[in-house]
Parts: sequence; structure tokens; C-alpha cells
Amino acid sequence: MDVNKNLRTILLVEDDPDDVNLTIRALNKSKIENEIVVANDGFDALNYLFGEGKYADRDSSKIPAIILLDLKLPKLDGIEVLKRLRSNEKTKNATVIILTSSKETEDILTCYKFCANSYIQKPVDFNRFMETIWIVGTYWLNFNENAPSGG
Repeated sequence: MDVNKNLRTILLVEDDPDDVNLTIRALNKSKIENEIVVANDGFDALNYLFGEGKYADRDSSKIPAIILLDLKLPKLDGIEVLKRLRSNEKTKNATVIILTSSKETEDILTCYKFCANSYIQKPVDFNRFMETIWIVGTYWLNFNENAPSGG
């Protein structure tokens, strides 16, 4: 099975260096070859997506294949990032997968209210985390049909 037919970028929005390393390791072990861009806070994620700040030279019309978004972020939290993505014509259909430690019902409801594509609580167990990332990558990069950008 070719898990990599869609080689657009994966945007990982995560502030915890251990979680960043673990997620990248799990994606690599899953043989997912997409470029992985890491944003360590909500503002950095929005700058990347909209081609602003240090990403001003990036073609912002190229929306990542998936955005793995943590909720508990410095500067601007994940829910606010999600709201801003959904309110912008260019990113309103981006595939946003919430990957967070939060199991709070309010967080889950709010994320779905703002049209998150999926909400996944990060497994604490290493093997379960690796399996989860493999499933996420396989499904969202190989089987899911993304909505056209800006449509």
C-alpha cells in the first residue's frame, strides 16, 4: 500500500519537544515520506499557513495535506488556530486533526463546533501512540479525499 501518494506537507503544531520527536519518529516509522513542518505555537502555525513572518516566501496557496494540531499551545491556543483557519476562505477546508492530551468534553465539542476533521487523544503508551500515528497517516494521507482548497 502506498501511504505516500499525497506528498504534500504535514504541519505538526506542537509545543512539547518530546511529543514533536515522538510524532516525527512515528510518522517516519510508518514510512510516511511527506515533508513535516513543525510549528511550536499557534502564531507560528498561522504564519506558516498564511505565508507571513518568517514564511513570507512560502506559497501559501499550498495547504498541507493534514494539520496535526495540539490544543494546549503557547501564545495562541489550538482552538483559536482552528477558528481562524475555518474563518479564512483559503484554509476553511484544510484537514485539521486535533492531536492532544485533553479529554475534556468541552474541548471536544468546541473542536467539532469549529469543524475539526478528527479529535484524537494522544495515547500515553508508546506502542499505542505509534499505532495511532500509523492509522492517522494511513487514513488521512491515503484514503481520505481532501476538500479542494478555498472551495
